Amino acid sequence: MQEKWLLAALSLALLLGTCSALYEDQIKKFDWRGVNVGALKQSRVDLNHFQPRILVSTHEGVVASLCVKTGELVWRQVLEQKPRGDIKLLQVSGFADDSSDTAAAPMGSNLGFDMLTVQGHAPALVRGWNTNMGALEWEWSIMPMNTERAQDAMWIYSKSVLYHVLPAWRSHLEVTAYFASSGHSTGSTSKIIAPWITSESCTLSGTFYVCTNGKQLISLDLVSKSGQVIRTSLEEEPKGKTQALAGLNGVVIVDGKPISVNKDQSICADLRSSSYAVGSFNYRKILAYADLSSGILRINALYLDNCAPVAELEQSLPFPEHFGTPSLSNFDCKQKRNGEGKSCLFLFSTTSESIVAVQQGRVRWSREESLANVIDSQFVDLPLADTEGTLENEMKGKAGDIASAFLRRITTQAVQIRSLFLHVIGLGPPPTDTQRAGLVRDSFGLHKMLVLLTRAGKIFGIDNVSGKHHWQLYLPNVIGFANDEQMRLIVQRSAKHFPLQPLCTILGKNAVSGNGVLYRFNPITGKVSEGGLVQLDYKIKQLSLLGETEKDFVKGILLLDASNKVHVYPEHATPLADGMYLYTADVKTAELDGYFVKYAGGQLSSTHIWNARLGGHNSEQQIIGVAGKNPIEHVHSQGRVLGDRSVLYKYINPNLVAFVTQAPDSTHKSVLNLYLVDVVSGSVVFTMTHRKVRAPLSIVHSENWLAYSYFNEKLRRTEITTIELYEGKSQANSSVWSSLQAPPMPLVERQSYILPTIVEALRETITERGITNKHVLIGTASGSIVEMPWHLLDPRRPIASSTQGREEGAIPYIPELPLPTESHINYNQTVARLRNIYTAPSGLESTCLVVATGLDLFVTRVAPSKTFDLLKEDFDYILISIVLVALTSGSLIVKHLASRKLLKQAWK
Repeated sequence: MQEKWLLAALSLALLLGTCSALYEDQIKKFDWRGVNVGALKQSRVDLNHFQPRILVSTHEGVVASLCVKTGELVWRQVLEQKPRGDIKLLQVSGFADDSSDTAAAPMGSNLGFDMLTVQGHAPALVRGWNTNMGALEWEWSIMPMNTERAQDAMWIYSKSVLYHVLPAWRSHLEVTAYFASSGHSTGSTSKIIAPWITSESCTLSGTFYVCTNGKQLISLDLVSKSGQVIRTSLEEEPKGKTQALAGLNGVVIVDGKPISVNKDQSICADLRSSSYAVGSFNYRKILAYADLSSGILRINALYLDNCAPVAELEQSLPFPEHFGTPSLSNFDCKQKRNGEGKSCLFLFSTTSESIVAVQQGRVRWSREESLANVIDSQFVDLPLADTEGTLENEMKGKAGDIASAFLRRITTQAVQIRSLFLHVIGLGPPPTDTQRAGLVRDSFGLHKMLVLLTRAGKIFGIDNVSGKHHWQLYLPNVIGFANDEQMRLIVQRSAKHFPLQPLCTILGKNAVSGNGVLYRFNPITGKVSEGGLVQLDYKIKQLSLLGETEKDFVKGILLLDASNKVHVYPEHATPLADGMYLYTADVKTAELDGYFVKYAGGQLSSTHIWNARLGGHNSEQQIIGVAGKNPIEHVHSQGRVLGDRSVLYKYINPNLVAFVTQAPDSTHKSVLNLYLVDVVSGSVVFTMTHRKVRAPLSIVHSENWLAYSYFNEKLRRTEITTIELYEGKSQANSSVWSSLQAPPMPLVERQSYILPTIVEALRETITERGITNKHVLIGTASGSIVEMPWHLLDPRRPIASSTQGREEGAIPYIPELPLPTESHINYNQTVARLRNIYTAPSGLESTCLVVATGLDLFVTRVAPSKTFDLLKEDFDYILISIVLVALTSGSLIVKHLASRKLLKQAWK
């Protein structure tokens, strides 16, 4: 018996020894996560529920419940990705157009719902939710016969029945009824002839299908047995698209004016506003509307039965500019605790994709949901403190001799002593805004400003340590470029050039004219800088960053317009563009073009020098991935030491860009091609083909290696292929690389591995000097971020263990790559819908800063080679102090005794 207990205890000890975990005091010490839901699509505010809540659905395929008081998440359910997760309908029990309608259920059944959603089209999923916990209670689905037409389908909920409306443009409408909770058909499917319907002019308002046709509205009541066509005259032809007014059956908004096509639903005449919402107040139905004018948001309401204004709800408040234009989504009112009237909460969605709650004439809370769609990111160094800045100026000074340098040092120290004395007695200068906010550079360069650019055109300045939002800007009518290119965020001047302020620039396209737009700002304060918003008179086709100017240390931006003319901003950096090379890539045709830029006679000109067509003989291939090298990357080691002590030199071509194309194939279903192209000379350095593989594709390119992942359709698994390029055992030029005098074609090592998960993003770690080992950060579909050492992805891993492989330190090849839990840098902080990973160096050579973006936001730091340049957290300072004091004291005592001994020997 004792032996059994001993064996059990030994087994438990062994299991505990294999466990790896994060210390409790380290959780969220070096990282933080922001949780989002996405841009608001539909909402229901319920203040009179026993548990007041705000139920929302978003364009990102999320349903959630928000806290009424703070806007924080109570629960969130992330549905499938689009198109399957596209939410078509959100129906909350008790919020139907018919006030007598409650939880939907067929007769004889007790299956109802708190909230019902309809999503996707092929198949369409109908789900019932418990709104207290966010739990899924039941679901059913239907698969349409025609999947192409089904994406235009719409849904109506009325009296416990769901109506599936399937339009056939310029032909007819098919309406099928289902019991909402069970999915059983009611047996009624009608086909309504409607040759006037088009996708641009029609909308669904309750049970009425309304279309604009010139100066009239043509509508149909889809649940009526008569099938009568209703025509409503308009004063003028609509300028914008007709929108439905939720909560009123058969009421649409035409150019800001509500118009009813339902004879049973009256509407107040001569009413015009930018947004409306329907609710109840004092047991009467009201129509609230809101307008923004000169930065002031005004909210008003009318009783629908007599069109009398509701004086208790009239309010106005200043609305921050960075929110953009608001649109009233929903509202609700409840009795105040003291019994003096009612309090109403108005929920707004904005053009900057924010969710704003207004109550009692002020903004109660807001959620920045544009962070669910981050498209670019930069880590910007914080400014120096005053004392460090003074020292920086002293070090930059050009001393004529030792005496002047000594005098300047004494003067500087005297000024510092004077500032310290004035600060102690309370007469010193007040701290600046950045110092008051704690935005001062730390000793190790770990504290930075994280600047994020979102798809909606909103820019954020976030503290990368605490996650605090220090500032935010909004650029209306600025969108991404053509060719599926997003807006760009560029750092033109860092904070290293004291006392000059850092400078960032946003490049995008004007949504109206299509011309280029530049916006320059200070990334530390968020204030406009050096010209602010600049509207260009040409379209931007390509851009590149130049070197720093001697005048103000600004990196110029080289722009290529649609007519292949080149421009530089700012203009005084124009001479630096001489001898530059640019390339363009057409995603749809897979055609590449190269240009040479020349500066002569005070003018810039571009010359087309090469062309490459990667689309194949029938131009079916399209570019699905492009990967260049990080321009701030430093290569520490030029070669790799082999087992025989010889050196295999890396093929480090800074002009090498990877292009991945995909095309359908009659034999292999899908073919994926990889091209490594020198974009200066236009030569194709290497190419490789994968058959029966398809996207999702993720790719990372660094130094002399490349890694990319894809889905293998034949074996139904995710694979990752790695490539390394080498010049050989001799180096053509060890100092300067020239693509025009390039060495022979490189030696290529390649290997493929199996990953047990779907890959959404790949990114390499980067450090200040490139000494630290390179790791690859793998973002998975489950929301984890795995730190994978490069020696596991090394294409030179030998098939069998050999002496040469052991000498090189290469691990024997195993196809399956492990994903151990201790390699997940975000432990249990899952990043939903992870899309991109961005990395940046810190002041420590061992540490790399990381931000992962998707529906959520996760910021952390990693040390691929451990923190070899930093003391550990549990370093025993007391013990080392005692040892140092003891050694110092011992040396002094020994010195004294030795001197006495020498003195005595001298007297003998």
